[in-house]
Formats: sequence, C-alpha cells, structure tokens
Amino acid sequence: MLAYLRKQMQSALEARAALKSEMDAILAAPKAENRDLTDAEAGTFSEKRDALKTADTEIEQIQARIQDLEEDEKRERRAAEILARHGQAGERRERATVLSEPETYRRGGQTSYFRDLFRAQMKGDSGAIERLGRNDREVADHLQRIARGAEQALEGMEARALTTTDGAGGEFVPPLWMVNDYIALARGGRVVADQVRPMALPPGTDSISLPRVASGTAVAEQTTQNTAVQNTDATTNSVTANVTTIAGQQVIAQQLLDQSPINMDQILLADLAADYAVKADTFVLNNNATNKVGLLNVSGLNAVTYTDATPTTAELYPKVADGIQQIHTGRFLPGDKIFMHPRRWAWFTAAVDTVGRPLVTPLANMPQNVLAQMGNVVSEGLVGTLQGLPVYVDPNIPTNLGAGTNEDRVIILRSTDVIFFEGTPQAEAFRETKADQLSVLLRFYNYAALHASRYPKSISVISGTGLVTPTF
Repeated sequence: MLAYLRKQMQSALEARAALKSEMDAILAAPKAENRDLTDAEAGTFSEKRDALKTADTEIEQIQARIQDLEEDEKRERRAAEILARHGQAGERRERATVLSEPETYRRGGQTSYFRDLFRAQMKGDSGAIERLGRNDREVADHLQRIARGAEQALEGMEARALTTTDGAGGEFVPPLWMVNDYIALARGGRVVADQVRPMALPPGTDSISLPRVASGTAVAEQTTQNTAVQNTDATTNSVTANVTTIAGQQVIAQQLLDQSPINMDQILLADLAADYAVKADTFVLNNNATNKVGLLNVSGLNAVTYTDATPTTAELYPKVADGIQQIHTGRFLPGDKIFMHPRRWAWFTAAVDTVGRPLVTPLANMPQNVLAQMGNVVSEGLVGTLQGLPVYVDPNIPTNLGAGTNEDRVIILRSTDVIFFEGTPQAEAFRETKADQLSVLLRFYNYAALHASRYPKSISVISGTGLVTPTF
C-alpha cells in the first residue's frame, strides 16, 4: 500500500507541476507585452489557480496517509524486534490472537484487495484504507514467521520434481503485473511549437486576421526647390489564420475503470495529451491548408537548396550561412534559432577534420577549429550552437521529403515573427453518452491558430538531396 500511495503522490506532484506550467504560460504573453490580463486570460488563470489549490489539498491528504502507514510500519518493526530479542509471553499471546483471526483478503472472503485499492484512492473509503493497512501488517508478520521457521519448513517438505511449467506446478507461479510501473508509449515533444511566439487564443472567433502594409511610402531627393516632392501611396492587405481543432477520443469499458487498481482514465488522457503535443508541433512545422500554413510551406520564404550526391557537413555549413544572411537581407533583422532533426545534428557531431579531430565539440573543450559547439546531449530541445545561433533538435521535423522521400529539412527562423495561438486544453470523461453499453468516452481537444506568414522572409529552409538520410 505504501508503494501504491507513493506512486500516487508522484502522479499528483506531476499533475500539480503541469498546472503550474499552464499558469505560467497564461502569464507569459502579458509579461512579454507589458499589459494586464484579458478577461479570458484572467478567467482561465483563476480556474487553474483553483485547480492548483485542489491539487495541493489532495497532496496533503496523500502525505498524511503515507505518514500514518510509515508510522504503522515502524511500530510493527519495533514490536518484531522486541519479540525476537525477548520472546515475551504476553506479546506472543497477543500476536497469536491476531494470527488466529481470518486473513483480511483470504480466498473466498468477502473483501477484494483491488476493489479496496480503488475505493481508497477514488472515494477515500475509510474502511478500505483500514483493511489495506491491516493487510500490510498481516503480510509483514507472515514474512517474519516464514523467516523464523524456514529451516523447519524445508526439513518437512516432501521433495518432488516440480517446475514452473504449466501442468508441473507452474500454475502456482502466476505472472506479476507491475501496473504502477507501466510503460508509457514513447512520443516526441513539441520543440518548435514551444519556441515560436505564444499567445492565448482569443475567444469567440474562428479566424484571426492581421492587417499588413504590403507596399510602403517613399521619399526621394527633391529635384529643385519649389518642386513637387516624392509621392508614393502605401498599399495594404491582410493575413489570416483560421482556428483549427485538434482532438482525440478513447472509449473504454466501465469495468476497466472500476476493476483496474490504477486510474486507466488518467493513463489514456495523458497519452491523448502527449499525442496532442506531437500534432500541435506538426501543425506548426508542416501543415499545408488555406490559412493554416506551417513553417515549411509558407509562400515566399527564403529557399536554400543543397544538392549533393555525397553530402558533407563542410558543404552544408555555408548553406546555413546563406539562410542566415537571407533573413538579414529580407527581414532586416537577425534570425535567432535553428531547428533540425536529431539525425541531422548527430551527422554534424560525427564530422571530423583531415586529421580525425571532431568538428563539433563540447563547450568546455573550447578548441579553435570547431564547426559548431555541442551543449546538452538530448533527443529533443537545445543541443548547441551553430554560427552563433542556438540549435534545437525536433524529432517531428519530417524525414520523408524530397523526390526520394528520405530528406529532412533545416529551418532558420526569427522565432518572434511567428505567432502560435492556443486555447486551454480540455480533458473530459463522459459516462452518459455511452451509458447504454456501460462504456466511458474520454475526450481531449484544444483550439489553435498559426500566423507563420506575417514575415515570410523571417524563415529560411534548407532542402535538397544533400539532406538525405545521413550515413555515419
């Protein structure tokens, strides 16, 4: 029970940390723009704060239960030590009385261990909590009796040629399911989506339009005094981002919720949330629909082509410089981030010079002949610098592009020019809609919109056969 409660405490702390991150995300845009919260932001922030208070109360309750059980264990251990040391008759009689009572979770009994786990966790059932604690004490006492009488038990055992094979004793060795340490599905994160400019999605709309100055005014040297000066009218247009819905669902049997010793709804909703992160990142990277265009498909971006049958990092290096200078030239402001697939950064780190020295080295080494500098060794996120810009690896960057469907892309970006609007994610469970079949529908969704076309010249994309699957 203690291990179960500690696992529950870990889950509760992780959920609290997620709520705190969501609160910080709500405050990020107002802080960056030096403004107060909007009504929608204030409402969402208040909801998250209330949820955080509820989470704190739950954590305190779990901690109190853990402390109670730890104190029970200490008392039991102390009693066992006294018994082993002194063998007091009074204590023996008392413990014999306890052992003579029926076991709490005996075969054919009226109570179920897993049902009590569920009731203790979900409903705070005091009777279930008491039975689970009593069972812990019974198990501890049983193990002590086994240890004291192990030799006698072994001497009295009849020798038989039994194995763990079914039919020869194997049925008495059941599989152990460590459900609390289940293996979650491995998924990537949302590196690029988290590195562009975040903004809260405004309520009550299905599109967000930004006015844009398409062509500007002009000035020129006056030909002579008292003559007309330059007169050029500005023109305007707009760019629009449609709001999209990213959603998923899972139907599960009510029996699975009731009978499982762990919260299957939390596991599945967490998996839906993890897949939402992947899909949101892919939406920012590679979506290609009207008014829903991802970075790789923006019209008018800086296209840098690297074509080579035998690509090398030395040849790709000047292409990166070209992508950087095109942002300088077209946007008149610098790019600030480089994004690539983990396999492309690994290809960079494998580069060596003519005498075998690595060209991408840890920052601590500080050599003079480096191609790039290696920071963190991670599969996604910030990994180092290249030509003075931070490099982020993102496993959601596609690797199936190009004529051979085996190319990835390198993106150089002025990240603050791209705006990713997101609402508040919603995770819900519905019993009523599937009540006729005793099922529960789990649903996760969020609304999002992307303005990647505000400044096309803020984006440089390196593509071509030089970016096919690397060899090492």
